Amino acid sequence: MSETGIPLAAVIGSPVAHSKSPQLHNHWLKVNGLPGFYVPMDVKTDDLETVLRSLPKMGFVGANITIPHKEKVLEIADQITDRATLIGAANTLIFLQDGKIHADNTDGYGFISNIRQNAPDWDPAASPAAVLGAGGAARAVVTSLLDAGVPEILISNRTKVRAEALRADFGKRLHVIDWVQAGNMLEEAATVVNTTSLGMIGKPPLRVPLDGLQRGALVTDLVYAPLKTKFLAEAEELGCHIVDGLGMLLHQAVPGFERWFGVRPEVDSATRAAALR
Repeated sequence: MSETGIPLAAVIGSPVAHSKSPQLHNHWLKVNGLPGFYVPMDVKTDDLETVLRSLPKMGFVGANITIPHKEKVLEIADQITDRATLIGAANTLIFLQDGKIHADNTDGYGFISNIRQNAPDWDPAASPAAVLGAGGAARAVVTSLLDAGVPEILISNRTKVRAEALRADFGKRLHVIDWVQAGNMLEEAATVVNTTSLGMIGKPPLRVPLDGLQRGALVTDLVYAPLKTKFLAEAEELGCHIVDGLGMLLHQAVPGFERWFGVRPEVDSATRAAALR
């Protein structure tokens, strides 16, 4: 805490100017009448440890970590939660009173909370889940789906070896499907998740055929720019329940804000509007 008693927090990445986190956290500070500021910081990898070690002395109570530092920060943190270790990345830091850095990963929490809020009838145990992609976001999603009780996860990635690495880490409830067969695995799944950047503004489209989707399946995309991706729009036309990716961003921010500023914030329509400004 700074001498003025005003807690500070930041989002640290490179680049970071695109981040919606400052709009989100400053909205919550305002609506809850709390003192504090949340700022973006563009920090290069070589400077990351120096910056993180200096922040507690400047009144910072914590930080969010984004690309490309989510793995690197685990080498710097003094304490790491089990889920951050399992995922192999951290997105939320808490600076303890003695200056030590506590690292957590709230992406999986955000993912499941978004589904629970927007698809309250979702039954994770109903049938297998299908996951497209095998990067860092996929690891968080797989962790949370297994914790929620999904009996089996079918996973497909353009580079098969990355999907096989996830199976090696997470065990026999994961089954790797060749990318060219990814459309076929959707027929078995009541939960379908795109964790790739395909379909995002400025990225190539997601070309997996969706005609095998079960009517009534829950389909969600971690991409939120555009808010309704072509993947989600097609799934909706096929009678699926769709959940966009913005809610995951909002919900993953809740635990950090609560630890830093002492109030658990609400994820509501005003929160969504603030993030979309």
